[in-house]
Amino acid sequence: MSDLLFNAMYLLHLVSVVLVALYGVHRLVLLREWLGVRRRRGGVAAVPDEVPVVTVQLPLYNEEAVAERLIAAAGALSWPLDRLEIQVLDDSTDETREVVDQGVARLTARGVTASVLRRPSRKGYKAGALAAGLEEARGDYIAVFDADFIPPSDFLLKTMPRFTSPGIGMVQARWGFLNDETSLVTGVQALTLSAHFDIEHATRHAGGRFFNFNGTAGVWRKEAIIGAGGWRADTLTEDLDLSYRAQMAGWRLSYYGECVVPSELPPTLTDFISQQQRWTKGASQTAVKVLPRLLSTALPRRVKVEAIFHLLGGLGWVAGAVATVTLWPALMVHGTRAASLAWIPGVAALTGSCGAILFYYTVYAFTEPRTRHLVRYVPMIPLVCIGVAPFLARAAVQGFFQSHGEFKRTPKYGTSKDTATRETAGAGRATFGRAMVAFVLLVATAFPMLFALDTLALYAIPLALAVPAGYLLTGAILARESRFAGECAPSSLDPFAR
Repeated sequence: MSDLLFNAMYLLHLVSVVLVALYGVHRLVLLREWLGVRRRRGGVAAVPDEVPVVTVQLPLYNEEAVAERLIAAAGALSWPLDRLEIQVLDDSTDETREVVDQGVARLTARGVTASVLRRPSRKGYKAGALAAGLEEARGDYIAVFDADFIPPSDFLLKTMPRFTSPGIGMVQARWGFLNDETSLVTGVQALTLSAHFDIEHATRHAGGRFFNFNGTAGVWRKEAIIGAGGWRADTLTEDLDLSYRAQMAGWRLSYYGECVVPSELPPTLTDFISQQQRWTKGASQTAVKVLPRLLSTALPRRVKVEAIFHLLGGLGWVAGAVATVTLWPALMVHGTRAASLAWIPGVAALTGSCGAILFYYTVYAFTEPRTRHLVRYVPMIPLVCIGVAPFLARAAVQGFFQSHGEFKRTPKYGTSKDTATRETAGAGRATFGRAMVAFVLLVATAFPMLFALDTLALYAIPLALAVPAGYLLTGAILARESRFAGECAPSSLDPFAR
């Protein structure tokens, strides 16, 4: 019975690492296409003679630390005042309300058309706020900025000319990062998000495949939002959901990476995991909602295949988590008939890891200097991915079986690499249970490492070493954040901070 169980676990491990490798190969395919795409730079279009009315929506919920900064930046946008409207969609229940009222009053005193919209309840969360604002929006175009973003004054001058035809429904700008050098946590985020924009978005857009609005730093044609069915709150990623519905309705989305909007990254691993859990769960919910209908359409095969990888990305986290917890029983079958396939997990794991490292290293090597200082974080990406995989895998599985859910906002602190963060003390309250999960998995995965080294199972040594290292890294950071929450600034919670 035990042999049967261990063989079954080995096969589960085999399937998992092959799936991880498949996602690694997909990254390499995108990378190869991007090397061709990056040579085709689009020109800068001119602002149309007839300047359209643009409504700028600023959805806020208890964002006292950054609300004033955001409202001031929105009011400084270069656009004719009679063609600009600013809506602060304030669902706050704390002192943010006073900050918002003062900020809007300063704008109106300068002649800017600005207003505050407050709802009796937070129903529908961000999607509900955007929908409520849309009903009163005067503009034919809707720009959206989250609280942790600082739109540059020329944002509309750069993005609005990209609406070169009536069929373009949205223009997405690239995210920049204010605190990318704060710590290992923010450095890894900056690299992975840079790859998301510079490679994934650019390649999908250039190849005529679906990509998504990122919820902020973009402009929608109001007609496209309405034509696609409007903002809906039945997933935790209302931006991804609307993007796919709009594209299936025939609208084209445009990515303009030359326009960069600075933003604040979650400074702690706790906040980062919570944010990624929401995104992962929401993507799974969106896959369940739109993927069956998308696959039944007459869209080109390349669009459907890319949509599968995009929307089912949560399966990669599930596969990664399963691969780590089944490594020990997989190694135990070494020497049996099942071991005739022993080389497959090693090759698959190496393919997935090398694909990921090369994918992110390319962002450092070939993009503008804005990311080249982050090269020291590239080798850490696989370790961080291993460490957070169990938490994101759980969110992905939940998303396949649950709709809706609570929209847990990511805390904003108003930090940047040029400002002190002492006032943000108390950030990063990791739960003791989450840190313990990482340490339990560290202990459990240490046995495969010792076994692989003792038996010289060369095919398993890279993975057997990387897995406990990933859980050690994650557990150490989470434990430190939990221990010092409320006593120091977020950037100093990370033991690997500079």
